[in-house]
Amino acid sequence: MPHPISGQLAERIEDLFGRPRADLVAHTATTDRPTMLAALLDALADVEMAEKNIEFQRERLLQLAAPGHDIGPATAGHLLDCSRRITESAATRDAQARFATAVMQSLHRTPAPAAAPAAPLPAPVAATARTR
Repeated sequence: MPHPISGQLAERIEDLFGRPRADLVAHTATTDRPTMLAALLDALADVEMAEKNIEFQRERLLQLAAPGHDIGPATAGHLLDCSRRITESAATRDAQARFATAVMQSLHRTPAPAAAPAAPLPAPVAATARTR
């Protein structure tokens, strides 16, 4: 199952920074100080992990509630646990996605500075003779 939120975030980060994700990750690994790019990539990783967990727990929930499967006390506990984990992961995904989106909306690519026309040189000052 595709993960639309993380996919959209990854595309927006790549567009914003103008480089593929692998290059951006490699770039952040070369610096020791925190950067906005590192924060965005961390948020994206959190969104991806949450989406993977949602998918895993959903599959497990479907297995536990499959037709013909007996639901006893132990299974009921597992069903509740899967539901709780899905809820937690969805909340994490949504919070991290909101954070990353808000940060990206505050950032923008600036156009490359255009070559400024050379300022006209001042006219030469006419030489005046001193009279004294």
